[in-house]
This record gives sequence, C-alpha cells and structure tokens, in this order.
Amino acid sequence: MTQWLRCEADFMTDRDNALWRQCWQGRDIDFHQLAVNPLLARFWPGLALPAGSRVFVPLCGKSLDMLWLAAQGYEVVGVELSPLAVRAFFRENRLRPERRRVGKFVLWQHGRVQILCGDYFDLTREDLGAIDAVYDRAALTALAEDIRVDYVAHLRTLVSRQCQVFLLTVEDAEEGETLDQSHAAAAEIERLYARDFACALAHVESMYECDPAAPTRAPQRSEHKLYRLTAKPGIP
Repeated sequence: MTQWLRCEADFMTDRDNALWRQCWQGRDIDFHQLAVNPLLARFWPGLALPAGSRVFVPLCGKSLDMLWLAAQGYEVVGVELSPLAVRAFFRENRLRPERRRVGKFVLWQHGRVQILCGDYFDLTREDLGAIDAVYDRAALTALAEDIRVDYVAHLRTLVSRQCQVFLLTVEDAEEGETLDQSHAAAAEIERLYARDFACALAHVESMYECDPAAPTRAPQRSEHKLYRLTAKPGIP
C-alpha cells in the first residue's frame, strides 16, 4: 500500500513523534483534506448505525470528517498526537472546547466531538469508552509498514467484537497490474486484519494522481478502496 502521508509515515517512536509535531509546527500538512471525504458521505450510511452511536477516529488530525459524523447524530472521539492539530480543528471551525485531563491525555470537547490529545499507543479502553464503529481514513496507511501490525493489534484491545471498522486506503497500482487485479483486497489488509476481522472490499475507484513531491512526474494510477471489517465470531 502507499505511504503517501510523508510526514506522518514514520512516527510512533520518540524521534518520529517529534517529527510529526514538527510537521504541524511548520504547517507541512498537504495530507489534510479540505472537504469531507466523498466515500465517507456516500457509503457510511450503509453501516446503519443508530443516532447516538460512538465513532472512534484514530490519528484524526483536524479532519472535517469528524464534523460530518457529528452532524449525522454520532458521538465522535478522535485521538491526535499534535496539540497544534487539535487546537486548529476547533479554532478553524469556530468551536470553543472544554478541556480536561483523561489518563495520559488532554480531552478537548465541544458538543458531539471529543479529541484525546496524546499518543495513540497510550490509549486504553477505559480512556476511550465504548465504541460502536471505527472510521480510519488515513491512520493505517500513514504508518510505516513495521508499525501497522502494532497499530491493528492495539486497535483490537480498544474496541469490542461488535465494533465495525470503516477503512479507507489509497493503494499504489503495481507496475503492469490490470484493473481487475487492482480491484481486489490488498494482501496486506488481509494479513493485518484477517486473524480477528472478516474483511470485505466494498468499493474501489481508480484515479490518476500527481505526486506533490514530484510535480513534473506523470500522473500515476492509484486505487481508492473502502473496506468494511467486522469481528469474527468468537473473538472477545
């Protein structure tokens, strides 16, 4: 899979956490989407979650998707390392949050949106509370490959087996790969999630996109995929 969020791709060590904070300090945040993700708006209703359900958004940054989820009647809980990102989310959306300490985190809250500011790997189920669904737009694909296993394993400790995962990825098309071949679940997704989750590839869109780091390079095909994950029977 692609690692297209270049500032976020290598964090989760002390050194890399510092690099992530530096990205926000230097406003090197090309990964931030300026509008609600269209796949979220199009396919999330298919989960049929009742209003009031709690949705977890890991590595949330200042994503506008959280506001969209809250507007649908959900309680949204994000986790984000950078206090600059958290502050920017509330300031740019003209929200005045309340703040309090929760474990190792500072909880920022306004209305239906809460953001726990701190390291994802310090998060406990007690900090997070009961979760009905996970919305992962960029958390998994933002991480270095050797950290993704730990990310998924930790997620499994945070949510119950009834929890659904709505996973969006952007995957680079392999050289010579046909559209039929690319319109299949990535082997890495199966490898990361299959032990605990049933993985269904719900949607694929092929797009030709330019690399912001190499603007003179010809556009490359990438696959925007939506996976729906549900816990397998018997998983506690």
